[in-house]
Amino acid sequence: MRRFLLGFLLIVLTGCSPRSSLSDLGPAPELISDTWLNVDAPLRLADLRGKVVLLDMWTFG
Repeated sequence: MRRFLLGFLLIVLTGCSPRSSLSDLGPAPELISDTWLNVDAPLRLADLRGKVVLLDMWTFG
């Protein structure tokens, strides 16, 4: 907990903003896959617009 507080204090004092280092890379590419788990139909970005989405990508192997 102490380490977390010291890190947070350092960020506040130096004025570092996580957003300042991110650049705009344009729109996300469409999701393309032959296999979808736990959904009735393949997902499209238009179906996810306005929602918070977590993508967990993994492979069998």
